[in-house]
Amino acid sequence: MQSHPHKMGHPHCAGTGSKLEANLRLVAWELTRSCNLACVHCRAAAQDRPYEGELTTAECMRVMDEIAQVARPIVILTGGEPLLRPDVFELARYGNAKNFRMTMATNGTLLTPEIVREILDSGIQRISISLDGAAAGSHDAFRMVPGAFEGALRGIEMARSAGLAFQINTTITHANIEEFPRIHELVVSLGAAAHHIFMLVPMGRGKELEEGAIGAEQYEKTLHWFYEQKGKVPLQLKATCAPHYYRIMRQRAREEGRQIDFETFGLDAVTRGCLGGTSFVFISHLGRMQPCGYLEVDAGNVRQRSFREIWETSPVFQDLRDLKKYEGKCGRCEYIRSCGGCRARAYESTGSYLAEEPLCLYRPPSMRGSC
Repeated sequence: MQSHPHKMGHPHCAGTGSKLEANLRLVAWELTRSCNLACVHCRAAAQDRPYEGELTTAECMRVMDEIAQVARPIVILTGGEPLLRPDVFELARYGNAKNFRMTMATNGTLLTPEIVREILDSGIQRISISLDGAAAGSHDAFRMVPGAFEGALRGIEMARSAGLAFQINTTITHANIEEFPRIHELVVSLGAAAHHIFMLVPMGRGKELEEGAIGAEQYEKTLHWFYEQKGKVPLQLKATCAPHYYRIMRQRAREEGRQIDFETFGLDAVTRGCLGGTSFVFISHLGRMQPCGYLEVDAGNVRQRSFREIWETSPVFQDLRDLKKYEGKCGRCEYIRSCGGCRARAYESTGSYLAEEPLCLYRPPSMRGSC
């Protein structure tokens, strides 16, 4: 979801300070793991069944009170499928009253005109719906439920007709990489406010797709193509779980003689590739705080400690904010402040969330010529 600008150090040099400032802007909240779909890449490996131990309404409201003591972030109500949570609109209203920017990530298939009206009435300002194919065959194969594509398009049309802002998310794998330009064209034609792309992190059910993850060269090529769409389409473009994009953006801008500023590049000029533990946090259905949904490292549980205490003192978050602790070429890269590498992909590949990003072609100048 779109976020607000904040100050960061010089994007090319870790020497401006080895610590990243903790500036909470985004909270992704897995209200439930229940889902009516069974997507092959699902981070949560969600199923269409009840899950025990999910945070209660009262617990969620208490945590929102605690979040408000830290910041007024964008809150993404997610899952699973958040519309399967009976109190989702009650929680949205509570967050809205706290001056959070409330948003929702839904697969779109459960939307009806009545539900869309409830979404608007509850103060939710934007929803995201995923399209991982340009047609039913490829999208439904991804979602593992026939009719998911048509259901998502119906939901999108209901949102558009009601004036509910929506963005489209696309997870890129070998299965849809060639189709991606057509998916992008579809997103534009649907009238979306934004198109966010996600590079597959092989965890959850996505582990079964590990061989389907695109390689480093395709990764680089795709992000260059995505950069070239800037200014060609009337919607916001954002690369999520693709931190290299923020290095590529700076490389391309320098080649073109362009300034990396808010006027030219909007929010991309003031954000960072990997936000986990610095500007972004994930809360699981059981109350566990993680740097992101793809990095399953326990930073603390809101049932046992306050949100503020975990956010400010967790060793996991402290590690991620300390650039001196980053390993391999990430630790030696001049783009560490603007990129940072995908910490989740590093963790899934090596067991260390501070290891170098495994799918990056770039070689820092300090390492060129070395074996």
